[in-house]
Amino acid sequence: MVRPSVSLLQPSSEKLSGSPVTLACLLTGYSPQGAEVRWEVGSTSTSSGVLTSLEVLGTDGRYSWSSTLSLSADQRRKVGSVSCEASLSGQSPSFSNTSCLHMMSFIV
Repeated sequence: MVRPSVSLLQPSSEKLSGSPVTLACLLTGYSPQGAEVRWEVGSTSTSSGVLTSLEVLGTDGRYSWSSTLSLSADQRRKVGSVSCEASLSGQSPSFSNTSCLHMMSFIV
């Protein structure tokens, strides 16, 4: 098993003033196939507003995958953080990355 690199991409400060805001969770360089991503908004797991891509096999034999989460301006104001948690074929441990939305919202 090769663990994925997990990156959480945040919108630019210009995009934060718009609604909805989309966050992207990127998983790269993992093996075997079968990654799963779980989004947490605040402390609650969610599948609402989530879109996922198909896993892509690279020439190095490792996989990449992406998942996006769209949040309305109202949702953004109500939550303190968003996490994307990845696991491979239901195995532990999990790998995660977190973004603080309150800090982001003060940038605009």
